[in-house]
Amino acid sequence: MKLYTSNRAPNPRRVRWVMAEKGITDVELIEIDIMSGAHKTPDYRARVGVPHVPALELDDGTIISESVAICRYLEALHPEPNLFGHDAREQAIVEMWTRRGEFYLANPIMLSVRHSHPALVALEATQVPQVADYNRVGAERFMRTLDRHLADHEFIALDRFTIADVVATVGLDFARLVKYRPPEEFTHLARWYEASRARPAAAAGA
Repeated sequence: MKLYTSNRAPNPRRVRWVMAEKGITDVELIEIDIMSGAHKTPDYRARVGVPHVPALELDDGTIISESVAICRYLEALHPEPNLFGHDAREQAIVEMWTRRGEFYLANPIMLSVRHSHPALVALEATQVPQVADYNRVGAERFMRTLDRHLADHEFIALDRFTIADVVATVGLDFARLVKYRPPEEFTHLARWYEASRARPAAAAGA
């Protein structure tokens, strides 16, 4: 298998992190230079279908894009350690928190960074400071919710580390590009965040 990835983008890091958690080493990593627009070339779009990374090419030529879909496929091949839930209840809870982490934290942070970091004008032809501010405020609103939740939960979704923790941590890490840190009042969020970043696979996925 081949993983089309980019060390500059947050979503491919989710997949590399999951691979590291599971000890998957037989996937070829192919770096795509998104800053030069390599993900928008006719060849790449014809192969993947959309100008996005990551994308996983299977041995039979099938292409799977979207980071969580790729991670779910890898989970099916390598069930342990389990990151998506063992039974219907666990799977639903993990899915719920993963979607919340994407919609209300990771995506707003991504938009805030892309509309405020000078170098990312290559990705956002027109940067709008108001978009950056609006999305940062939205992300912090969810951080408050997450901080309350983490007051009596070690991890986000279950009693163990899951894909929901990967998605949320990678989202927060991306904000470090603009030297952003979550408000200090979110102490439970800070505890969870530092614990997640301290995992060996977090560094492997970076």
